[in-house]
Amino acid sequence: MTQASPAAATAPDPDRRLADPIQMEVFSNRLLAIAEDIGQILIRSSFSSNIKERRDCSTALFDAKGRLVTQADHIPIHLGAMIGAVEAILARYPFSEIAEGDAFIANDPYLAGGSHLPDISIITPVFHEGEIRFFAGNIAHHADVGGKTPGSTSGTSRSIFEEGIRLPVIRIARGGAIDEDLLTLIAVNTRDPEERLLDLRTQIGCNMRGGEMLVALVDRMGWAAVEQAIEDILTYTARRLANRIGALADGRYRFERAMDDDGFPGEPVPIVCTAIVEGQSLTLDFEGSGPQARGAINLPDSALKASVYYCVKAVLDPGLMPNQGSIDPITIRASEGSIVNPRPPAAVAGRAVTSNRLCGAVFGALYQALPPEEAMASCNDSTSAVSISGWHPARGATYVYPESMGGGAGAFADRDGMDAVHVHTVNSTNLPAEALELEYPLMLEEYALVPDSGGAGRFRGGLGMARQIRIMADGTTFSARSDAHVVPAPGLFGGRPSSVTRIRRNPGTDAEEELHSKASGLVLAAGEVIRVETLGGGGYGDPGERDPAALARDLAEGKVTRATAERDYGADMVERALRLRAPSRGAGRAGLHSIQEAR
Repeated sequence: MTQASPAAATAPDPDRRLADPIQMEVFSNRLLAIAEDIGQILIRSSFSSNIKERRDCSTALFDAKGRLVTQADHIPIHLGAMIGAVEAILARYPFSEIAEGDAFIANDPYLAGGSHLPDISIITPVFHEGEIRFFAGNIAHHADVGGKTPGSTSGTSRSIFEEGIRLPVIRIARGGAIDEDLLTLIAVNTRDPEERLLDLRTQIGCNMRGGEMLVALVDRMGWAAVEQAIEDILTYTARRLANRIGALADGRYRFERAMDDDGFPGEPVPIVCTAIVEGQSLTLDFEGSGPQARGAINLPDSALKASVYYCVKAVLDPGLMPNQGSIDPITIRASEGSIVNPRPPAAVAGRAVTSNRLCGAVFGALYQALPPEEAMASCNDSTSAVSISGWHPARGATYVYPESMGGGAGAFADRDGMDAVHVHTVNSTNLPAEALELEYPLMLEEYALVPDSGGAGRFRGGLGMARQIRIMADGTTFSARSDAHVVPAPGLFGGRPSSVTRIRRNPGTDAEEELHSKASGLVLAAGEVIRVETLGGGGYGDPGERDPAALARDLAEGKVTRATAERDYGADMVERALRLRAPSRGAGRAGLHSIQEAR
C-alpha cells in the first residue's frame, strides 16, 4: 500500500515565485515562537512529572486546510498524531458545525490518527473575524489511560482493547466551556483521575493562549499578508527539500535492522527500508519488513509517517523548516498487515521501540546515498521504557511512574558517539533523582554510564546508561517495553557492534532474574530492585586506527575496561595508551558520579 503525504491535495505549487523571502523568514520564526510558547506553558503548568519534568509533550500549528505550518522542537513521533487528529476533524466536521471556543480531543490510532493511547491530542480551531484561520495543537503522554497494565504501555498486549480508553475525535469544549461530563468520563477510566483532569485542563488552556497569540499576529500583519507568508514558507521548504533530494545519486539504497522478537520470545523481526531516489522524488519502501506483531510493538500509520519525516529532515537537511513542505516530497510504501502498517485492532502501546528501530533502517539507507564521511554508525535505535505503579500514601491515590531511557549514539567519521542520549523519535528528558524520590515512593540507587557498552572503532560508539531503582512498598507493579536485548547496534566501515540492553530484577543477589524486554505486570515487594542497562552505539572505522590518546582517556575515565580494550584494540595499543597516562576528565565509575557512590 502506498501512503501519500497528508494534505497532498493542497500542496503548494513548487514553481510559484516567493512574494517576500524576508517576510517569509520572519513570519516562520514568529509561528515557531508561538508553538514553542504553547509548549513551555504546557510544561510549566502541568501536574504530572511526565509532562512537567520529562517534557513528554509537543505542540504544532496548522492552517485551515489542515497543513502543518510549524512544529515546536519536542518529540518527533508526536507530529504524526497531531496531523492525524487534524485530518480526522476535517473529515468529520464541516466548518459550519465548529464554533469559536470549541476544542477537540483524540488519541486512537485507528479512529483518529493517533500514535498510541497514552498520547492524547487537543486540537483547537483559531478564529479571526468569524473565520477559521488556524488549528492550534498539542499532545501529551499521560502516565496512564487505563487498560490491563499500569502505564497503558505493556509490550505484551495482543489488541488495542487491552491498552486503555479509546478516543475518536470528540468535542471536549463547546463555545469556551469544557464538557465536564466527558472530562470526568475519561479521567475515571484511568488509574490517577486527579492527574488526568489537571493535565487535560492544562492542555485545553494552552491552546486557548496559543490562539490569542495567533490572532494578535494576524491583527498586526493583516490576513492577506499572513496567507501569502504561509504559502511562501511551504513552497520554499518543499523546494529546498526537493533540491536536497535532487543532489543525491539516483538509485535504490537498502538497509535492514531487526527487532529482538515480536513482543513475545521468538525469532528476530526484520525492519527493512529501501530508499528510492529518482530525480527530486524520494520514496521510502518498507517491503520485506516482518508481519504484524503478536505483541504491542506494531507501528501505526501516524507513527510511521512521523518517523519517516523526522529521518529525512535529520539526514538530508536538519535546518529545514518543520512544516508541510518537508512532508509533501516524500512517498511512503508499507504493506498492510506488516509490523509497520498493522491492521486494527493490533496492539500498538510499545510502538516507540519499533519507531526507533525503523529510523535506524531509514538512516542506514539514506546514508548510502551520501559520501562516507557524512555517514554515522547505528545508534541504540531503541528506547527502554518502564512503568512502575503502586499506592502513594501521601496522596492517598494510585501513582504511575513512567520513564524512557536512552543509550549510546553511533560514532561519526570524525568523533565518538554521544553517551546516554535519546535518539530519533523519542526526545524526552529523564526524571531527575530528586524529583523521582519526591514524587514517588521509590529510591534511585544508581544512575551511571555502562562501561564497554559502545562499539569499538576508530571512533567509539556512545555508551549506554544504567538506572537502578529500589522499591519501597509491597504490591508495586513493574512493566517494561524495551528491545535490543538480543540485537546490538551494528558498527560501520569496520566498527564493532555495541553491547545489548539488560533488565534485571534483584541484581547481585541469589534472587537475581534476567527479565524479558517486554516483562509485564510483575508484582514486587518492598526492598526489591530493578536495574536497566541500555545498549550503546556502533563504532565507526577499524579499531586498530583509534588514537591511543583517545583510548587512554576512555581507560582513565572508566568508559572502557582494560580487558575489553585488549580484546577490541589489542594488547599493544592498550600498552601504548597506558604509557600516555592521560588525565581523567571525569570521576567515579564510567565518568559519571553514581548516586549510590555519592551516598
